Amino acid sequence: MAEAERIIGTPEVGDDTQPEPAQPKGRRRITALLVVALLAYLLDLGSKMLVVAKLEHQVPIEIIGDLLKFEAVRNPGAAFGFGEAFTIIFTCIAATVIVVIVRLARKLYSLPWAIALGLLLGGALGNLTDRIFRSPGVFRGAVVDFIAPAHFAVFNLADSAIVCGGILIVLLSFRGLDPDGTVHKD
Repeated sequence: MAEAERIIGTPEVGDDTQPEPAQPKGRRRITALLVVALLAYLLDLGSKMLVVAKLEHQVPIEIIGDLLKFEAVRNPGAAFGFGEAFTIIFTCIAATVIVVIVRLARKLYSLPWAIALGLLLGGALGNLTDRIFRSPGVFRGAVVDFIAPAHFAVFNLADSAIVCGGILIVLLSFRGLDPDGTVHKD
């Protein structure tokens, strides 16, 4: 039994030589998360308002020839226009992501994680706002997309924030950095 406890790391009674687990140091990074989320959300919301006011029902604007255009598109589905019949499901997913990020924020001590989660939160809020308030109706609204690279799906700033936040989370996970600021080596 003692050998099994030694292997799995259970300290024996009276054994004070075991190191204490590392506690996160520093301040929580909730403010950073909220600032990044608000910035991403406001940029997305402002760009969509501008696109709807100035670009919808207009000829696309060529930014870099045929390589990049600004073109107003209403997307009721997910990426690449898939799942147009499942708008309510995408609305629920976005709401769930927001709840998970808010709950995770209580344990947040890492600035890179705060930035990543802020990007995800701002992007999810941006697209959720469209799904709730845009036509054809509540929880069925179509997302306003307008960045149209050649041979790729049309997207918006919220989508960009979500992708960048997701990539940052993958990189942080590979580096072993946890949201609580601890670093582990696997």
